[in-house]
Amino acid sequence: MKTEILPLDATRYEAHALHRGERAWMETNCYADLWIEVLHGFGYEPTALLPFTLGLDFEGDQWLFFKPPTGDLLDLYGVDVQELNIWRNLLDHVVEQLSRKRVVMVEMDAFFLPDTAGVSYRLAHTKTTIGIQSIDREARTLGYFHNAGYFSLAGDDFTALFGLGREKRDDELVPYTEFAKLQVNPGIANAELLQRSLQLLRKHLARRPADNPFTRFREGFSADVTWLSSQPQEVFHQYSFATLRQCGACFELASSYMQWLTQSGQPGFEAAAKAFEIIGTQAKTLQFKAARAVVLKRAVDFAPMLDAMEQSWQHGMDSLDAQLKA
Repeated sequence: MKTEILPLDATRYEAHALHRGERAWMETNCYADLWIEVLHGFGYEPTALLPFTLGLDFEGDQWLFFKPPTGDLLDLYGVDVQELNIWRNLLDHVVEQLSRKRVVMVEMDAFFLPDTAGVSYRLAHTKTTIGIQSIDREARTLGYFHNAGYFSLAGDDFTALFGLGREKRDDELVPYTEFAKLQVNPGIANAELLQRSLQLLRKHLARRPADNPFTRFREGFSADVTWLSSQPQEVFHQYSFATLRQCGACFELASSYMQWLTQSGQPGFEAAAKAFEIIGTQAKTLQFKAARAVVLKRAVDFAPMLDAMEQSWQHGMDSLDAQLKA
């Protein structure tokens, strides 16, 4: 028997605008992308959630793996996210929660997710988070939000994903799982959503890093690239995801948020939108140039790109400060 919340067709699903069109970073990270599509699928406007991107910081060995705070989801949309205690079979819990109209966010092995074909599917065991909203236990089918869309899987992938037909090891850890209580097409007035979002903007702007994180990031970047030249190629991909993709994708989302404010009738955010867009595009360029330097083992002058990112962060934050204090 099929249990689902929304009657979605994976073959006809249209992703949110944040995952379409001309973007430097079509995907950001699995959790942020997941929430964009879950909210979109349920009739919410996910762009309003993006003030949290302003708090991104460089943590020494990586940029923060940015995630929408659950408190913001509650304040903005009334969406309640809680951890799901897996004390029985995971599949039992998923069916139970979906029957209560709750989306289940669970860490899964991308090796069994067909939407990652060419990257992880049947190629590499990697952890990623999906949002399950449809399941048929008997037919072994699953409908889930992941990355930049909504997808389905069936058969052997279903069996493997839930570990069916094999004996569970005593030392096997259960995946981290959350469930979300949210309404379909909540009908929040645009004006109300905008005001709630602006409140979050002020909160997260006040919580931004005390100093320019790109100043700290650039201090070790050239040394990182030199070290990466002596490592397997896979190490560069891991480094790039933890650094350039996180900061680039995050600030491209921040730019999209500023553009949304402008389109919503809020003037004065154009300068910040441009500054954060520069960070996103420069991070992408820097990734390509760093990859080439690693492969060819050649010295490259990264200063112009790092300068642009450092200056753009400062300009964008100063512009927001001035706008919100006006």
